[in-house]
This record gives sequence, structure tokens and C-alpha cells, in this order.
Amino acid sequence: MAIRIHTPWNKDRIIGQKKPLQISHIWGIRIRLEIEGRTRDLALFNLGLDSKLRGCDLVKLKVSDVVCGRSALRRTNVVQQKTDSPVQFEITPTQNTGESILAWVKKAELKASDYLFKSRIHGAEHISTRQYNRIFHGWIDKLGLNTSLYSTH
Repeated sequence: MAIRIHTPWNKDRIIGQKKPLQISHIWGIRIRLEIEGRTRDLALFNLGLDSKLRGCDLVKLKVSDVVCGRSALRRTNVVQQKTDSPVQFEITPTQNTGESILAWVKKAELKASDYLFKSRIHGAEHISTRQYNRIFHGWIDKLGLNTSLYSTH
């Protein structure tokens, strides 16, 4: 009879609260995304910073949640999935979030009823939180930082 040794799921992993991004990291990511022409990722990054929403709430945003007509809303409300409570946040109108959202909506030809970050795999559905996590860690990796030290939330 073989003896089976149980290995804890968090062995050799950093658990708990992760490090916040520094201002230099934020601008490093923004500049790289702009230079690379990654319109969706820039809108995703900027909106994540402005809203401070959990990934599950961020990926479920619809165009109508952040855009009205041809302009980005200055403020919006979203009901959080985890707490079922409403949260209000402001959208920076120029240079960052507002402009990047509008650029993405125009480039992707999104309608008000569409998810802001549509999945390429599932037509009408949004990107998964797992995909958002992969995208986020790709940004961190490009800065040469240890991806295990940073989290999407």
C-alpha cells in the first residue's frame, strides 16, 4: 500500500493581500499599451483603475454602463456581484479612461447593449475573469515584475 503525502494547495505560493501598482508601473503599462495600439487593453486597464471593481464586475460591464450617445459618462453605478450592493465611480473624461473607452467602442463597433469587453470565443458573452487575469499578468510581465506579487483586484 502506497503512502500518499498531501501537499497543501498554497505550498510555495504567496497568498493574502498583493502589492499595489506604483504610479511608475501604471504609466509604464499605459504607455506600452498606447505604443502597441492595444485599444481594448488600454480601456480595460484604465477602467479597472477608475472603477476599482473586482474582475467579475469589470468584465460584465455593458457599453450602456459607461457610454451615453457619443460621450463617456462622468459617473456610473454598478451593482457588485459579491456584495449585491451598488457602487458608484467616476470615469476620468480626458486623456485616460473616457477617451480610451470611446476609442474602443468605436474600433470594435459596439452597440449600447453589447458587453464592453466581448469574448472572441463566445460571440455575445464577455471575456472571462480568467482571461482578464491572464491579460493583467501579461501587462505586469512586460514591466519585468514578478507576476505572483500583483493581483487584478
